[in-house]
Amino acid sequence: MARKQKRTNTKSFWHRIRFKYKLSFFNESTLEEVWSFRLSQLSAFAMLGLFAFLLIVFTSLIIIKTPIRNYLPGYLDVEVRKEIMQNALRADSLERMIQIQSLYLNNVAGILSGTMPIDSIREIDSLARVNPDYEIPRSKEETKFVKEFEEAEKYNLAVLDPNPVPTDGVFFYKPVNGVVSAHYDANIRHYGVDLVAAPKESVLATLDGTVIFAGFDPNSGNVIQVQHKNGFLSIYKHNELLLKEVGDRVVAGEAVALVGNTGKLSTGPHLHFELWYKGSPVNPEEYIAF
Repeated sequence: MARKQKRTNTKSFWHRIRFKYKLSFFNESTLEEVWSFRLSQLSAFAMLGLFAFLLIVFTSLIIIKTPIRNYLPGYLDVEVRKEIMQNALRADSLERMIQIQSLYLNNVAGILSGTMPIDSIREIDSLARVNPDYEIPRSKEETKFVKEFEEAEKYNLAVLDPNPVPTDGVFFYKPVNGVVSAHYDANIRHYGVDLVAAPKESVLATLDGTVIFAGFDPNSGNVIQVQHKNGFLSIYKHNELLLKEVGDRVVAGEAVALVGNTGKLSTGPHLHFELWYKGSPVNPEEYIAF
């Protein structure tokens, strides 16, 4: 009995919502039917849902395609975002230029106050190279020792170096004043020395040369490489700021970067310095007294 009553109520519900009503419009003067239409509750709900959907779509199109979207909170025009990005890039460039200018002014102030020696090409060249025509006079004891040594080693083929590195008359400038924290070790592919130094201290070119690379590496940070005339290549890694660009000529002792802590392989402010000769790494401590 209850199940039969439930079926009856269900049929009655569907009958009610599908039952059509007639809506007519009459002329008041002549009582003539002008317009009429039939509508059920189900069709009325469907029409209302369709109208709501169309209204939402129309409103969304107006917001997306017209400038009204700029007045919505949290929404910015593409041009505004582009301008913000350009301003951020300009601010970063200005900050870098301010750092370079500040370093330049500090150097000028040091020269004017007398705390820093004047840097010139003639003075640096005189420090970087030795006059090959000048020889220190030998004492009698030294002359005797050299003669005996040459006689003893005359037939010793083990002392001959098939690939000599030409360092006679060349003075390597120390790139930075710091403490050696890691030495050269080719077995672990550590082709240089790590020098712990104060942050933003000047990194100096070890010899005269030309900058052949100046850029950023994910592992080594800001890197600058200088090619020298005598076949040497010096590499300076983990810098905070690079002061030279590719193609710039540098002289020995000239600042090319600032000590930093950039790159994944850096654990603190220091300089990783490498020295290569004709494509092969050499131990910098054999040429520079750190």
